Amino acid sequence: MNDVLTGEIKMRIEYLGHACFRLDDELVIDPYKDGSVPGLSDLRVSAKKVICSHGHADHSGVECVEIVPGECGFEILEVPSFHDDREGALRGPNTIFVITKNGEKLVHLGDLGHFPNEEQLKAISEADYLLIPVGGYYTIDAEMAVRICEACQPKCIIPMHYRTDYSGYPEIATVDEFMRLAEKRGISDKIKLYERNTELSGIQNGVSE
Repeated sequence: MNDVLTGEIKMRIEYLGHACFRLDDELVIDPYKDGSVPGLSDLRVSAKKVICSHGHADHSGVECVEIVPGECGFEILEVPSFHDDREGALRGPNTIFVITKNGEKLVHLGDLGHFPNEEQLKAISEADYLLIPVGGYYTIDAEMAVRICEACQPKCIIPMHYRTDYSGYPEIATVDEFMRLAEKRGISDKIKLYERNTELSGIQNGVSE
């Protein structure tokens, strides 16, 4: 299996904070509303299309994205799931996005709150990039996130929805426990951490720094 971090990288991934990403300046996923995430400045970004995994304020700030003319070049598959482990009884539904372009597959799990069933796991498996919540409380926690990574075998793992020194909900955990467990289970070499408003290292020339 080729490591996507050292091979040719076609997809430009920009992290905008919390669970929000922009792909190739064309597609924004899960923008947060103004003031919805402690510590994060208001989001102002442009794209050809915006998608949201669910309706909570920290994932549904569509008004913060300026839609520019042009056709979005991504194919998007929506996989229904739940925001909790009680079939949505606590926090409602959640949509997993399976996004493809130029032969690359990116999976954004949104605020997934449970271990995927067989059908969901099949849809998200063997992605080039897996964007996965790890902070717990509102979503899966570090232990379940590692289990999902082991089950679906992504090439690159990008943690999201965790508390940092400057932002995030006080109830959710930092990325530290996820990183500790990932190291223990032998998958830490697949993980790429990067700060808000930065891109995957070497994204334009395909060389990981």
